[in-house]
Amino acid sequence: MSQHAIEELAQAVIARMDSAPNPRFKQIMTSLITHAHAMVREVDLRPDEWMAAIQFLTATGQKCDDKRQEVILLSDTLGISMLVVALDQLRGEIAAKASGTPATEATVQGPFYVESPPELPLGSDIGQGEPGEPAYYSGRVTDVAGKPIANCALDVWSSDGDGFYDVQREHKPGMHLRARFRTNANGNYRFWSVKPSKYPVPVDGPVGTMLLAMGRHPFRPGHMHTMLQAPGYQKLTTHLFDSTSEYLDSDAVFGVRDSLIVNFAAHAPGAAPDGRVMKVPYHSANFDFKLVPAV
Repeated sequence: MSQHAIEELAQAVIARMDSAPNPRFKQIMTSLITHAHAMVREVDLRPDEWMAAIQFLTATGQKCDDKRQEVILLSDTLGISMLVVALDQLRGEIAAKASGTPATEATVQGPFYVESPPELPLGSDIGQGEPGEPAYYSGRVTDVAGKPIANCALDVWSSDGDGFYDVQREHKPGMHLRARFRTNANGNYRFWSVKPSKYPVPVDGPVGTMLLAMGRHPFRPGHMHTMLQAPGYQKLTTHLFDSTSEYLDSDAVFGVRDSLIVNFAAHAPGAAPDGRVMKVPYHSANFDFKLVPAV
């Protein structure tokens, strides 16, 4: 029989995958087809609405280039990225049977990460000459039992004080406000940058149009991105959120986790914790990262 009833069409598509060689792929596609067909039936999707969805997805892909990832932005703003991150970390912690202090929580990578940032000595200032208030970042990297992790690669990147990442500033090429540091023998890290600022995710593309249609704002609270990698430990991608920033309770990408909200202490000009003499007011943030052993 070549004709299929509306209620049977999804199962007919799934049956065509009987000889799919990859079981995990088959499982994922079976669920995708099942839920997609159910949604179409539930809302009684019209042909013009489906064509609008196709055009939206096409435009989302066309908006991507070597400096912008609109598909990641779509995943982020729909909360899917955060769900995948949370499930992955939970799975890793269970597999590692982590004990002691809970591991540092992960959050979304976002669309502005750049591979191979410049590697700099501890204490370097990546915020010099950039818009924003100076901020000193410091802390330790340990395992969940408190053992220091030496030579841990710590990638950091953030927007400037005006809310723009370097990849968004065509008038100022090159990498800015991003670097890679390595912890010392005691697992300590320290560097200077700027106090993170709230900013809107890009709204000049299809995702911005979607947010407007949803009645949503596009803003993220101020945060410093971090990515930690060390042999023998699970990779961690996370943020440090400014506790005084707006939008902590309505982050456009649902990435805020309470344990990642950090106090940025305000300081008058004078001697900083690393001995540097500051001629202007500055902030400081201290945060200890705890990594889960690899399995």
